[in-house]
Amino acid sequence: MAKILSDLKSTIIAGVVLAIVLLIVLAGWHKAGASFDFGWWAFFFRWLHVLSGVMWIGILWYFNFVQIPNMPNIPAEQRPAVTKVIAPAALFWFRWGAMATIVTGLILAWMNGYIMDAITIGLTSGVAKHSAIGIGMWLGTIMWFNVWFIIWPNQKIALGLVEADDAAKAAAGRKAMLFSRTNTMLSIPMLYAMVSAQNIF
Repeated sequence: MAKILSDLKSTIIAGVVLAIVLLIVLAGWHKAGASFDFGWWAFFFRWLHVLSGVMWIGILWYFNFVQIPNMPNIPAEQRPAVTKVIAPAALFWFRWGAMATIVTGLILAWMNGYIMDAITIGLTSGVAKHSAIGIGMWLGTIMWFNVWFIIWPNQKIALGLVEADDAAKAAAGRKAMLFSRTNTMLSIPMLYAMVSAQNIF
């Protein structure tokens, strides 16, 4: 077991295998849950959407609750370990988690037949669920845009992945931080909208 848990790839494979075993056990136990029909595929994309969202928002919150507040406490000679190793790796998973979340969310909305109603935040259908999921989708889209077109380009400058002087690095770092905080703020109502659409309306 230690060998599996010592390697991230093996750990992920083991997690997928356990999910498949769970599917088989539940399907055999209750004679349901593995029909692989349209409903099952819609569920599968919802599961992928949630997995991607956990990756994305988890790293967003790591940056804002852990890394950014504690950077001033790290001695200057140790900061390159964060800025040259940890932050670039976290930003890779952060931006691709955002991409996977938005793509699987759009597929899910299309499969469930509410994509246009959600895009119009329920104004065309008058359905509360469409308004809630639509607001969540728009907040998520703004957050995704911030990740790919504001946070990531500025982080490349701040982390020295792109040539820039110290003043430009500082300005880029501040801009990336402010938009990361914007996403943290938006993540709270976004998650409320998404969860309420599935559980209240």
